[in-house]
Amino acid sequence: MLSLKKSLLTPVCLPLMFALPVLPALAANPETVFAGLEDKVVEWRRDFHQHPELSNREFRTAKKIAAHLQSIGLKPQTGIAHTGVVALLDTGKPGPTVALRADMDALPVVEQTGLPFASTVKTQYNGLDVGVMHACGHDAHVAILMATAEALVKQKSTLKGKVLFIFQPAEEGAPSGEEGGAEMMLKEGLFKRYKPDVVFGLHVGPGPIGTATYYPGAAMAASDKFTVTVKGRQTHGSMPWFGVDPVTVAAQTVLGLQTIVSRQVNFMEAPAVLSVGSVHGGVRNNIVPDQIVMEGTLRTFSDNQQKDIHQRMKTTATNIAASAGATAEVDIDIGYPVLVNDVTLMDQALPSMKKILGDDNVMMGMRAFGSEDFSYFSREVPGFYFWLGVTPKGKNPMKEAPNHSSFFDIDEQSLMLGVRLFNQMTVDYLSK
Repeated sequence: MLSLKKSLLTPVCLPLMFALPVLPALAANPETVFAGLEDKVVEWRRDFHQHPELSNREFRTAKKIAAHLQSIGLKPQTGIAHTGVVALLDTGKPGPTVALRADMDALPVVEQTGLPFASTVKTQYNGLDVGVMHACGHDAHVAILMATAEALVKQKSTLKGKVLFIFQPAEEGAPSGEEGGAEMMLKEGLFKRYKPDVVFGLHVGPGPIGTATYYPGAAMAASDKFTVTVKGRQTHGSMPWFGVDPVTVAAQTVLGLQTIVSRQVNFMEAPAVLSVGSVHGGVRNNIVPDQIVMEGTLRTFSDNQQKDIHQRMKTTATNIAASAGATAEVDIDIGYPVLVNDVTLMDQALPSMKKILGDDNVMMGMRAFGSEDFSYFSREVPGFYFWLGVTPKGKNPMKEAPNHSSFFDIDEQSLMLGVRLFNQMTVDYLSK
């Protein structure tokens, strides 16, 4: 989910509290379909939580997933986009192909939850010694999809079409110098090989247990990283007129960049966020440095808006620098695209979700400035992505630790709700 992406759970953090829903029976006997899965899904989640792995390093996770898929009669393929695992359930009867996706990777975070199965894993990340934690809930996603696969295999004789189970690595972003994630899976031909008609995804986060939220259309932002390098001319701090001060230019550039969204872009059409997150330069108090480097993030909700702001950033930075006799270089690293929920698919999926959670517990939330590489999948075929509330009953989601926090945790009752949602949405789509 990129450092800001998992603020995505803003849509779930609504000040609404609901009782746990009464779950209706499925067409198949739920006692048979879900027998034994509740204990399994909790056990899997805790195991993955205690043994988290960073992006493109999900070796143990992938091995455990593949072993389970094989044990229920599927033929998993491994090593996709480094550590990804996929498996196809083919009913042998003509029908559509539904893809279900779960992300596998953890974050470089030192866990502070105090859980009996808390992570104590340590590793290296970008040359630093770090802890590793499932601070974004991907442990839950993997466990949910493993259980969903088992439930659907049990219903194979009553279904038609195919189900593609996608266990995706590196959603949080591949390590520096590497590729990974959904984009790499597609580059390797995943959708060309299996040809899914639609793809579903979910994310856990703060929100009342037993509820889910969604947003039609552009639901999550595109995320770009930018670097602005201001070059001046070094001089003694007591004689700035003998040089060109990149510090003052950088300060003016930060302010100038902020006016792009607030004064130059019609944010009534779509919101945008531009934030400078770091400014580096200089080594001593009495030396005007020759260079300042700034880094930041841009979040947008349309391709046209994204391109327009890119150009305005370059114009703003270079012109401010030129006015002081300095130069500015703007480099933009384009990240995940906008995550778009297909409205037609969403309208088909919502009745399925309401069968599980109840009409009042499936709500339209807000679009999120967080980003998600599920967006690559939903650009290839119609996709629907929603948020599942995991805050225990009686607690305020707004006061609970959010995703990416070292204190993030979930109510494990949400795991079977996720399984039932994925199962019902798939069964209903295949039978339509």
